[in-house]
Amino acid sequence: MKRRQFLLSTGGLIAFGTDPLFAAWKTDGLDGAAAILKTATDSEQIRAASLHVRQGDKVFSQVFGAVPSPDSPFLLASISKTISAAAVMKVHEEGKFALDDPAVRYLPEFTGEGRETITIRQLLTHISGLPDQLPENAELRARHAPLSEFVKAATRTPLLFPAGKKYSYSSMAILLATEIAQRLSGKPFSTLVDETIYRPLGMKHSAMGVGNLDPASLILNQVEFGAPESGAGDPSTKSWDWNSAYWRNLGAPWGGAHGSAPDVARFLGEFLHPDGKALKPETARLMIRNHNPEGLRPRGLGFDLGPELGVGPGCSEHTFGHTGSTGTRCWADPKSDTICVILTTLPARAVDPHPRDLASRLVTEAVNG
Repeated sequence: MKRRQFLLSTGGLIAFGTDPLFAAWKTDGLDGAAAILKTATDSEQIRAASLHVRQGDKVFSQVFGAVPSPDSPFLLASISKTISAAAVMKVHEEGKFALDDPAVRYLPEFTGEGRETITIRQLLTHISGLPDQLPENAELRARHAPLSEFVKAATRTPLLFPAGKKYSYSSMAILLATEIAQRLSGKPFSTLVDETIYRPLGMKHSAMGVGNLDPASLILNQVEFGAPESGAGDPSTKSWDWNSAYWRNLGAPWGGAHGSAPDVARFLGEFLHPDGKALKPETARLMIRNHNPEGLRPRGLGFDLGPELGVGPGCSEHTFGHTGSTGTRCWADPKSDTICVILTTLPARAVDPHPRDLASRLVTEAVNG
């Protein structure tokens, strides 16, 4: 699809070939969303932010604060889970596992206390019973443990409940799903993601970890407001917090991907308009439908769904996307044919309401107005 070309800069957006329809779309709320992020960065509440919105053939994109380019990579945090799940499903497309296969079939050490009943589908939809973070999370990070040690600990950590009985968000479940994909593919997971997702989609400013990205190009997080699992801003955790070389390079599949806002939009576009570049269209559609039993929170494969996303008023039940604890949010809504990506450096827990959420609501109003 041919799109209009824009000159992007920190100061704003200059559109070439702008028409009245685009002007109306832009002033219907997108300027307001941009104003929220600009005010937040001007006041230094947020150090850096990027906004990228697409609706049909229209694009609105701006960067704010300490962001030299729209292509600058942010730490995506849990948006990483959607990208990781897509790479897992690429292995599924090759016929190497079925979603309802027990995870123990590929992780023979994952036994005892009912673990044998946990399926790969349940790992991807947060109903496996595994915890979000490990009890020994801080200890592992403090000694710069490799991902293999997180995997080993996750296979034996106590379950919170029998598989399929409750919904409980779980980073460790995503980790085990990616470990299965890694073993079946015979490739490091970061390589698998690069070969199956990033390269086919032209996501040149993204990596699971740092990869080939210039470390100096990575936007720093405001770790003083960090989540507990990242050290909560304690100076003693500097060697393993979100800005540390250890965490940046670890490539944790549940939260260690880097990417630019336009790249995240490219990824969401693979599901909004499946064209087979990375995943078969039927796989893409499968990932954004609900897989959880009635009565439990709806989840796709790696994706959050519908109003539970907290996108804003007017979003349809078919909206899909994710948020990240580093202060990121992305979503796509088939009803309005819209993709919205908001990346910031202010952790999600730092303030309520967060500027990313206020901006998202205004985008929703603009594209549905």
